[in-house]
Amino acid sequence: MRAITFDIESISDSFVRGHIDVNEQELTVVAIHDSETNAYSSFFKEELHNLWPILERADLLIGFNSDTFDIPLLNRYYPGDLSHIRSLDLLSEVQKVLGRRIRLQSLAEATLGKGKAGDGLMAGVWWKEGKRDKVAAYCIEDVRLTRNLYDYALTNGILKYKDLRDIRDVKIDTSHWERAAHTTPAMTHAFPL
Repeated sequence: MRAITFDIESISDSFVRGHIDVNEQELTVVAIHDSETNAYSSFFKEELHNLWPILERADLLIGFNSDTFDIPLLNRYYPGDLSHIRSLDLLSEVQKVLGRRIRLQSLAEATLGKGKAGDGLMAGVWWKEGKRDKVAAYCIEDVRLTRNLYDYALTNGILKYKDLRDIRDVKIDTSHWERAAHTTPAMTHAFPL
């Protein structure tokens, strides 16, 4: 099974009552981990044509807040519909159990013992300062955290998070995560289905 773990960075001046509108965002960079090659890489907006064939051959897309943010935003640039590729959103998996959202930072610190290298707002500042490589490196680190959380949950059946001062476990049902995807082989999604 070929799994692509991914994250995106975007910029916008639109921020209404703590909500980021996907339709107001401009994609800056996408970072991925490809389980087939075990490599991390990044793609700036003008390089997305190199990313599409990789995503199209994926059996599973793994992300954090990816079903409601990353995939809809990427779909604005993609000539097809990425939602036809099976996806696993770690934030959704945690939210199913807890009934609330937990930040990637909290999960990473409690589960892996290390947090994010910055935050999305700083990535926007770096982008505006022309520090493209710094934004790409930050995005790759978020992908690394997401992939490590995925692997940890798959191995241990839990993730951990900080709740005020305590570290708590979230029992995660991973039984469907690596199910065989050969029922429908990876295919080209470059055209609307």
